[in-house]
Parts: sequence; C-alpha cells; structure tokens
Amino acid sequence: MNPLDLNKESEIVAELPVIIEQLTVEYTNNVQSVTSDSTNSEQNTFSKSELIDQLKKLIKKDVEDIKEEVESIKLLFYKKIKAEHEEQKRILLENGSELAEFSPQKDEEEDIFKSLLNEYRTKKAAHTAQLEKEKENNLLQKQNIINQLKSLVESNDDVSTHINEFRELQKKWKTIGQVPAFATTELWKQFSRYQESFWDLIKINNELREYDFRKNHEAKTLICEAAEKLADESDVISAFHQLQKLHEEWHDMGPVSRELREQIWTRFKEASTIINKKHQTHFDTIRKLEDVNMESKIALCEKIESFEYGNLNTYKAWDDATKTVIAWQDEWRTIGFAPRKVNQKIFDRYRKACDAFFEAKAAFYKASKSTLNQNFEKKKALCLQAETLKVSTEWKETADKFIQLQKEWKTIGPVAKKISDELWKRFILACDYFFEQKNKSSVGQRSVEVENLTKKKELISKIGAIETQINSSEALLSLREYIAEWNSIGHVPFKEKDKIYKEYRNVVDKQFEKLNVDASQRRLDTFKSNLKDMTAKGENKLYREREKLVRAYEHLKSEIATYENNIGFFSSNSKKGGGMIKEMERKIETLKEESKLIEQKINLIEENL
Repeated sequence: MNPLDLNKESEIVAELPVIIEQLTVEYTNNVQSVTSDSTNSEQNTFSKSELIDQLKKLIKKDVEDIKEEVESIKLLFYKKIKAEHEEQKRILLENGSELAEFSPQKDEEEDIFKSLLNEYRTKKAAHTAQLEKEKENNLLQKQNIINQLKSLVESNDDVSTHINEFRELQKKWKTIGQVPAFATTELWKQFSRYQESFWDLIKINNELREYDFRKNHEAKTLICEAAEKLADESDVISAFHQLQKLHEEWHDMGPVSRELREQIWTRFKEASTIINKKHQTHFDTIRKLEDVNMESKIALCEKIESFEYGNLNTYKAWDDATKTVIAWQDEWRTIGFAPRKVNQKIFDRYRKACDAFFEAKAAFYKASKSTLNQNFEKKKALCLQAETLKVSTEWKETADKFIQLQKEWKTIGPVAKKISDELWKRFILACDYFFEQKNKSSVGQRSVEVENLTKKKELISKIGAIETQINSSEALLSLREYIAEWNSIGHVPFKEKDKIYKEYRNVVDKQFEKLNVDASQRRLDTFKSNLKDMTAKGENKLYREREKLVRAYEHLKSEIATYENNIGFFSSNSKKGGGMIKEMERKIETLKEESKLIEQKINLIEENL
C-alpha cells in the first residue's frame, strides 16, 4: 500500500471522533430545541417577578443542565424591560416632551435579576474552569502517551519487544476523557501517525495490513448489524444507550480499506439516525401522555375536594365514605406522571384534599370516643345491678326491676363496637338467668302441657277440615279464629313442641295458599302466633325481640336511604342507566314492604308490654 494512502487514512481516523461528536451534539441540540420552545411558550406569559423566581430556582441546579433555560429567561426578561421603556417613551411623547429627555425609571427588579445573573455566571465560570482543568489534565496525559509512543518509535532497540508496552499505551489512551477542542484533531493525528510508524518499524507488510483492514471491516459490519437490530428494540431508551456504546466501540476501532470506508460509515450513520429519531419521538409521546395524566389527576383532585363529608355523623357513614376515598386513591396510583413542572404541585393538591378528609374523620372519632366511654360506664353499671339481682327469689318485685333496667338500657347510646356484644351478652345472661329461675319455680305445669297438646292436635284437625270453596271470606275468618285459639293455648311438653308446631304451621300455610293470602300477611299471622309464646315467657323475652326488630328496622331504613341516594348518580337517558334505576326502584319497594312488616311486628309487641 502507498504510504501516502496510509497518511490520508490516519487523517480520516483522526477526524472520526470529531464527526461523531458533531452528530451527537446536533441530535442533542434538536431535543433541547423542542424542550426550549415548549419552555419559552410557557414562560412568555410570566411577569418579571415570576421570571426572577424561576431564575432563583434554576441557579440552584447544575450549571450544565440549565444553560438554555437561563438564556430563555434572560431574553424574556429584557424583552419585558424593553417593552416597559417603549411604553414610558410613548407616554413621554404624548405629554409633549422630547425623546431626548427620556431617562428610564429605576427598576429594582432589574437589579435583582442582574444580581442573579452574576451569581449564575460565577457558577458557570467555576464549572467551566473545572471542566477545562480536567481537559487540560487529560491533554497532558495524552501528550505523555504520545511522547512514550515517540520514544518507542525512535528507540534503537528491537521494537518487536515493545509490542505489549505499545498495546498498553493504546488501552490507556482509550480510558482518558476529553481534551480541549483546539487540541483534539492534532492529538489524534499524532497518535495515529506514531501508531503507523510503530507498525512500519516492525515491518508489517501490506498483506498483514490488508488482513487488519478486513478484520476491522468485519467488526464494523457487526456493529452496523447490531445498530440496525436496535430499530426493533421495544425499549427506546435502552436502544439509545446501546447505540452510544456502539459509537464508543466504533470510535476505538481501527480503519478499513479506503474503498469501503465511506460505505461502512454511511451504513452506521443511517442506522444511528433511525434510533435517534425514535428516541426523540418517544419523548414527544411521553409529553402527550403526561398531559393526559395531568387532566386525570386534576379530575380526581376535584372529586375529593368536592366530596361532601360535613354531614357524616355515624361510623357506618364514615366507613362508606372512607371506602370511596380509598378507591379514588387506588385510581390515583394507576395514573402515571404528570409533566415535571406541575407534577409535584398537583400531588400536593391531591395530598391536601386527602388529608382534609382523614383529619375530619379523626376529629369525628375523637369526639365520639368520649361519648362511647360514657355509655360504656352506664351500661357496665347496669350489668352490675343485673348480676346482683339475678339471684333474688322475690319474683314479682325483681322482675319489675329487671324490666326497668332493660328500659334504661335502651335509652343509653352505643358503645365501642369491639366491646358492644360482650357487654350485651353479660347483661342479657344475668336477665336470662333470673327469668329461667322464675319459670322453674312454677309447679303443676306438666299435666297442663299434656292437656294443651291434646287441644292443639284437635285444633290442627279442625284447621285442615276448613272448606275454602264455599266462602273464602268465611273460611279466612274461621282460620284466623283457629289461629287465635291456638295462641290462647299454653305450652305443650317440650319434646313434642317442635313436632306439633310444624304440623300446625304446615296446615295453616296450606289454607293460606288456598285462600290466596300474601306472604307478608302470613308472616304477620305467624308472628302473632309466636307472640303468645313469647308473652308467656315474660316481658324480658318481648324486650329482647323488640330490640332485635328495632335494629333490623333501622338497618332497612339506612339501606333504603342509600339506594335512594344512589339513584341520583345514574342517568336514565342511557339504556344501561334506565335498567339500573328500575332495578334499584324494585329493590327499594321490597325493602319498604319488609320495613312495614317489621314496624307492624314492633307495634304488636308494644301492645303486649
């Protein structure tokens, strides 16, 4: 190969890092330009004081990250200063004065801005000085390597013995960072020249050099193929970083033959351009997605802020409201980031709205705790009284006292849920113990129960014999008379109790079905039948049944109110919404019928107390 060709090749190799660096800078500038244009558009609406605040925040960051934004703020600020001066001149001319008399008004904000700019310039100068210092140090190291290469080339020794030393110098050269721009090209020329000289000195023939070219071409072809495959990489960020590593490998690799040099470089450059464009498009897409996320997060903040929780006055209401807020919080976590400039601000708004809700909830629980503790002490005192009275054998007098204690228990409000059942069991056990002992004191009950069993069997036969075809009204009247008679009959032997009642219930239900009596009325008639039995066991049994029914009634009322409230959230305009409204209305009607039946049962109990 002609030595002249080797020199030209060395020049191209020397210029290669500069070309790659220019391409990287060009791409980076394009990305920064997009960001800068977006920032300018937003900052153009800022006042001078807002621009000063922006600058204060910026100069706290790394100098190398804020150059474009600082320049943008600077241009906008002095543009506003110029506009103010023009306005002052216009007013001066309108007042009949000469333009020569114009003197700008003192602007304290401009002095503050200049002071901040000076601070930025100081930091920038220090940063630049540090970078230059590092580059100067790198320059000295590379010059030292060149001097060592020169020594190897000019040595009178057998240079083949210095190949390992030469390889180590090449490796060390690759590990050293950037040098001042003015020295980059010349350094690479010298480095390449001494490399060529070294190989010439050890008499590498043209055949071996062509072999080196082929190996470099094969290696660079593999790099091109790797770069082209990156176009199919789903992770755009990873692809971009992998491309940078490929550029580093290319940068450190030796030359190829002259006729293939331009072709292989063009192939690599085109593959790089595809990845760089995808990288830029990726960030454009992210910015659009962040805008959508911002709108979703603002909508959630508005939901939480407008949530009415001032009228919540029960634990259940607060629990339901908490589930709603937690569901919104779960939804928040599924939404990605908003734009960086507003992401923290909108999160603070969301956090403030959530905190307000949970602080109100905590205040409610704190206020309720005192009342719950007072109710606990009152009910505990009633438990102590009941436990003292339960061993009394003064049946009538003590029964009246127990009834009074039960009435007083109902007037006391709720206690903490975790101890409510335990406290109630303690109280009712004492009550039950007394009334069980009272019932056991009755004598002569057995013979009466046998007689009652006979009467009830005869009554079942009479009910089954009712002829409903003759006159349904008369038949229904007879049936109810028999039911009243059944209720007037006392207890039967315990072992026969369930069996005889089942026979009675079956025959009554069959007659009701024949007479087309609705289910609610049947249930009420059944309850009347049971009421007689409960009355015989004393008022204690009636009070407990009434309290159970009252709790069920309150629960139904709450459930009805919830359904009626939820209807307001649906629109009847849509097909789906109309169907859900009808379903909820049917549910409300069913619940109202059930609550009406319970209310009738409560009234029947109160008539017997």
